Amino acid sequence: MSTTNTKAAGALAGRQTAQLAAFAANLRFEDLQDDLVARIRLHVLDGIGVCLHGSQLPWTRHVADMVRAEGGNGVATLWGQGGRTRVSVSQAALVNGTAGHAFEMDDIHKESIVHPNSLAVPVAFALAQAHPTLSGRDVMTAIIAGYEVGTRAGNAATTALFLNGFHPQGVTGPYVAAATAGRLLGLDATAMQHALGIAGSLGSGLMAAQEGAMVKRLHAGRAAQAGVQAAFLAQRGFTGIENILEAEYGGYLSAFAREYRIERLTEGLGQDWEAGKVGFKMYPNVTSMHAALDAYVHLRQAHGLKAEDIERIEVGCGRMTYVHVAWPYKPAGVTAAQMNLFYGLGVLALRGKLGAGDYVEERIADQDVLDFMRRIHAFEDERIEQRGPAFRHAATVRVLTKSGAAYAHDAWARRGSPENPVAREEVEDKFFLNVAQRVPGDTARRIADLAGRLDALPNLDELVALL
Repeated sequence: MSTTNTKAAGALAGRQTAQLAAFAANLRFEDLQDDLVARIRLHVLDGIGVCLHGSQLPWTRHVADMVRAEGGNGVATLWGQGGRTRVSVSQAALVNGTAGHAFEMDDIHKESIVHPNSLAVPVAFALAQAHPTLSGRDVMTAIIAGYEVGTRAGNAATTALFLNGFHPQGVTGPYVAAATAGRLLGLDATAMQHALGIAGSLGSGLMAAQEGAMVKRLHAGRAAQAGVQAAFLAQRGFTGIENILEAEYGGYLSAFAREYRIERLTEGLGQDWEAGKVGFKMYPNVTSMHAALDAYVHLRQAHGLKAEDIERIEVGCGRMTYVHVAWPYKPAGVTAAQMNLFYGLGVLALRGKLGAGDYVEERIADQDVLDFMRRIHAFEDERIEQRGPAFRHAATVRVLTKSGAAYAHDAWARRGSPENPVAREEVEDKFFLNVAQRVPGDTARRIADLAGRLDALPNLDELVALL
């Protein structure tokens, strides 16, 4: 930890976890800005869509089969699995959270590197199903509490946590889930503090999973489940690490990040809403490559590029993006393909588009794509690094043609980010596309209608029944 961080920790020691817990426990719907509520409604719809899409993918089915075999207190539904299957709240969070992260389409908060809607939405809906007296306002308030607490934890950890080899979704995600669950269970500030302190001890997830293992998808489900279990335990008087976030030895920041910005935990709390800074994914792959894909699309449209015209594509990126996505590709499963820049850009250049159909086992070893990837070269671009962490998703792309022409474009903010937003209709279109093979059209439209007025619903009975 730097000298600056040491001084900050000394001034605030023992208070940050308590402050965030009190914020989450005491948050009221009336405290929320109208534009923030409207934005989170859209994130809820997006979260439902990605969960339903992911519900029938192989890794989710494995987790669902395991949960069914275990059995449990049947109060909550496994989404997309048939309405007859009911399991416990924590089991539903495990399966539906895994589904939400099952195809790299859940939302993304850039600074914290957390995908909150695959955590908060399954947790909140499972608890609402178990407690039918909970209203849409209750659910909205809890989801925003989870977004705010979890993203702030990730902000403080910085990209150091990721570069140390930990997956933020699994390590930071439990704070999203615990704050969401704790708020819905009506935990007071002290119990909420213990819920966070329990959840932080249950967080886990290693980034080596990105190179081919199914287990990366489970990190979200396990984080969601950990948050639910932590809240249930705290409700019963079980205690956690009271200063879990700021503890100088064995705390979340000191253990996982080691170099961190402790002031980001509470800076602007209640006024500068991190929940309002979450972006949407418009490609079904890891966010770090989206700016490069955007830049290539711009050049293709501007200059009429065709794959056969291209001699070389040079992609500049920041250090973290380079580590995250610019590793040598080999066909090792859908997860690896979704996490790799060379595969994604190669498909886009060759096929002219990039969608869910490109991330199936039958296509990830396409020899034409593997051959084209040799023309793609990635490097760490100092221009991006010099702009700081806010530009870690940026990319510079230069295309050299066989005729000797050179074209370049810099994408400093990816499409779908708060800095380069997409329209509400585009997120709704994404939802309908995601669920097209999962629910009938009229059901999808009804889900969208109910999610679009979530905070006006007296309960979530009808909405959850449709899932």
